[in-house]
Amino acid sequence: MKALILNSGMGSRMGEETRNHPKCMTRLDGEDTILSRQLRQLYRAGIRDVVMTTGYCSNVLMEYTDRIAGSMNVTYVENKKYESTNYIFSIYLAESCLKEDILLLHGDLVFEDSVLRKLLETKESCMAVDQAAELPEKDFKAVISDGRIVKVGVEFFEHAAAAQPFYKILRNDWLVWLNEIKEFCQQGRVACYAEAALNAVSDRCVITPLDIKGGLCGEIDTLEDRQKIVSILSAEA
Repeated sequence: MKALILNSGMGSRMGEETRNHPKCMTRLDGEDTILSRQLRQLYRAGIRDVVMTTGYCSNVLMEYTDRIAGSMNVTYVENKKYESTNYIFSIYLAESCLKEDILLLHGDLVFEDSVLRKLLETKESCMAVDQAAELPEKDFKAVISDGRIVKVGVEFFEHAAAAQPFYKILRNDWLVWLNEIKEFCQQGRVACYAEAALNAVSDRCVITPLDIKGGLCGEIDTLEDRQKIVSILSAEA
């Protein structure tokens, strides 16, 4: 299994914090950053191969990752059009590296070990959701029907659960989604979320909801998000 970490975005909502580096290099506490924490957790879980998409401050990110990755094998895929495309295009560029089971996550995602463990232990393709959490206004929701996810997006509220961009996708399901990503990008549909392609093939790409039941799993989009998550981490230390 490979981990696919999406790090091509600009993180503009973080203001000065991301002026000189991508959002994944935002510090959490001490010397730890979002990325260093992610890589350490993946390594402890037995994942050694990482495909990382880059874009904004690509060289800074690659130099930093090379310093902290240790014995992990990291393959970089640069999206030079990061300002005008979404991560669907970054995945498209990385397509040749992604032909097996995939752990897919955004580079600004902070999660606890138990969430990662549950994802990896689930036998089916799955996505992290929190069915007891309040539905966010602007973030991802997953529409669930008959025990499977049929739609993912920010616009869905009916029959939906709060969701995070943290997936374990088995090869057969992943190739269905990846082929649709290729179709979207070849048609010039590169400014949407990759989940738009997933929604088009959700009848053939079977992804189940993994209820994390209040476990820590959230993106850092703003400085307020960072402070909230740092407080949670400090309380658990």
